[in-house]
Amino acid sequence: MRILVLWDIDHTLISVNRLSRELYRAVFENLVGRSPTRLAPMAGRTERAITADTLRLHGIDPTEELVRAFTTALGRAFDEHRHELAERGRELPGARSVLTALADEPVIQSVLTGNMEQIARHKLVAFDLDGYVDLSVGAFGMDGAERPPLVRLAQTRAEAKYGERFDARSTVLIGDTPHDVLAGHEGGARVVAVATGTSDEAALRAAGAELVLPDLTDTEAVVQAVLGVTRR
Repeated sequence: MRILVLWDIDHTLISVNRLSRELYRAVFENLVGRSPTRLAPMAGRTERAITADTLRLHGIDPTEELVRAFTTALGRAFDEHRHELAERGRELPGARSVLTALADEPVIQSVLTGNMEQIARHKLVAFDLDGYVDLSVGAFGMDGAERPPLVRLAQTRAEAKYGERFDARSTVLIGDTPHDVLAGHEGGARVVAVATGTSDEAALRAAGAELVLPDLTDTEAVVQAVLGVTRR
């Protein structure tokens, strides 16, 4: 039985946070006609939820039409600025080593990310990490406002493509926020959490992650945690 590994992207594999915020602000101003006074919290949340809440913070009703217009414009902005991702962002320590090591195991790697698919692809391509993951079976930030249902969605997509059943015993979510931990536990996955974002190890342990690491530099620890799912 193979294992489905669902990677969070931002602050787990890479970091481009400042650019993302700049583009959100620019899109808001172009679409609404005024600068945003603040953005909704982003860490561990979906593009759909961030967009809707940012609009609400400014007294704007986040209709489906407006949210779609906003995220379409956001996708175009990332298209136009994709060359800046590698220039201004960084690949996080250990990410490539773990991706490479898992590629040699009975594992299918994909993503469960708050990014819309177009943006997720740009971010991974910018750091040459896209070849390690099968994005066709991932779940993305426009697939739903909340993350937990995205786990089952990714499992269903992987089952349809690979003809195998994936459940909580054979699915691992790797992320950096309590939202990722919640998504895994409510959605049907074990969780490896890394304190490479805004949440420290204590917060991730309190959220209930099965394994909490300071980062991804201990390749063997991550690989063993992933493979251990089927040996419990």
